[in-house]
Amino acid sequence: MARVALEIPKVGLVMEQARLVRWLKNVGDTVTQGEPILELETEKSVVEIESTETGRLLEQLLDVDAEVHIGDQAAWIETSNDAETTREANKPDRPDERDAPSSPRAARGEKTAARSGGTAPAPGSTRIMCSPVARRLAAQNGLDLSTVKGTGPRGRIQLADVRQAIERKAPPSGPQPLSSMRRAVARSMTLSATTIPQFIVSQSVDWTAVQSQRPGLNARLPHGAPKISVNDFLLSAIARALLTYPALNATFQGDPGSADAAIIPAQGAHIGLVVAIDNGLLVPILHDVQQLGLAELARRRADAVERALKGRLRQAELEGGTFSLSNLGARGPDRFTAIVNPGQSAILAVGRQRDCVVAINGGIHVRPL
Repeated sequence: MARVALEIPKVGLVMEQARLVRWLKNVGDTVTQGEPILELETEKSVVEIESTETGRLLEQLLDVDAEVHIGDQAAWIETSNDAETTREANKPDRPDERDAPSSPRAARGEKTAARSGGTAPAPGSTRIMCSPVARRLAAQNGLDLSTVKGTGPRGRIQLADVRQAIERKAPPSGPQPLSSMRRAVARSMTLSATTIPQFIVSQSVDWTAVQSQRPGLNARLPHGAPKISVNDFLLSAIARALLTYPALNATFQGDPGSADAAIIPAQGAHIGLVVAIDNGLLVPILHDVQQLGLAELARRRADAVERALKGRLRQAELEGGTFSLSNLGARGPDRFTAIVNPGQSAILAVGRQRDCVVAINGGIHVRPL
C-alpha cells in the first residue's frame, strides 16, 4: 500500500486560484481514477476535480471554502499501485514529513482551510448559506449577501434571489472593481490579441438545405429531446472540416521564442461553444464531435449550455479544444470578428441569418444566407 497526494490541477488557461466548494467523497470512501472527488469554484465555473488514483480516500487536507492554488495538496489517497509503492519507498526518510505541509502553497491552503470552518456553520455562526453560483454572481455585481433574503431550504440564498436583488439595486456610481470572471476574460483576451497573429476570412453561406432539413429531423426526435439547432449543424460541419484539414486541428503550446514551443495535433474534433452568462463568457468543449449524429450532438450541446449557465461544468469540459464557435444568433449582427481563444487554432464567428437576393444560374432568387 502507498499514500499518493492528490494535487489541485490547473483548470483552464488563466486559473490562478479557486475555492473548494464541497467534497464528493468522504474519508474512508473508495475512489476510482477519473471519478469526481471534489468541486472547485474557479473564476469561470464550478468544476469537478477527478481523482488521479484508484484507492481509498485516506485524509482530506483542505476544508470547504478554503482558498486553493495550483499544486496545493488536497488529499491523501491510499493505493496498492506497485509503481507508487516503489516511488514512496525510495523517498528520503523524514519522520516529520506526514505532519509538515509539502509546500508554502499547501501551508497557505491549510491555514485558509483552518479559518474556513467545514461544510456546515457552527452554532451561533454568522456564515451566510448561499449556493456557489449565487455567491459568485453577487460578488461579480458587488452585492452584499447579508442584504439578500434567501428563499431556499433553511433560508439558503438561491441564484434567483441574487438576480432579483441585483435588479432592485440602484445603478453603481464611480469606478467598479472587476469581478474574478471579468479579470479572467480580460487576461485571456489580452493574451489572445497580443500573442496570436490573427487574420479574418468572411464568406456568406446559402442556408437553404439546412433550413429545409431541420423541421423533418426535429419531427422524428423522441418527445422531450432537445431540438436540433443551427449550432448543431455548424458544429457538425466544423468537425468534418477539422478532420479534412488536420493541420488546423491542433493547439499551440509554449513560448514562440523558446525551444519548448510546439504544435500539438488533436485526435478527434474537440470544439468549444461560446456561451454568454451573467457578466462573462464560458466556452464548454464538446469532445469527439465527429462521432456524434445530429440528435446526440443536440443533446450534448443542450446539456453543456445548461450547465454552463448554472456554473456546473466539469474540469474536462473546459480543456482540450482546438477550435471554437461563436454564434450571436438571429438578432445579432450580419457579421462580427471573434477573438481566438489562446492555445486554439481558430474560431468561427456566425452572424444572423437573413433573406437576400442572389443570382443563381443567371436567375434572380431569394435565399437565406
